[in-house]
Amino acid sequence: MMYMHYCPHCKRMFMLNGHHLTCPKCTKSISELKISYIDYVKLDMDERAAFKIKCESETHLPDLSITYRMHKYSKWYRELQCTTVAKQADEVSAVLK
Repeated sequence: MMYMHYCPHCKRMFMLNGHHLTCPKCTKSISELKISYIDYVKLDMDERAAFKIKCESETHLPDLSITYRMHKYSKWYRELQCTTVAKQADEVSAVLK
């Protein structure tokens, strides 16, 4: 499924296939938005600009975003966790040497 995301770092809207945690452009944290792709497409250009301005506001973004809680059960998330743990173990062993 297609989901709308917003990156507060590069200030861009993204339509991404699936639930993502990182921005495809800058690889920093990204927010998944509550608005569906279909509802976003139905907005005219002025409404989209107003919606983007709301997303840029740090006070409005938490109200517009949603937390996807099931990512910890997905295959890509488990693989990411394994690589993160392996990197941390390598860093610790390098410091101890």
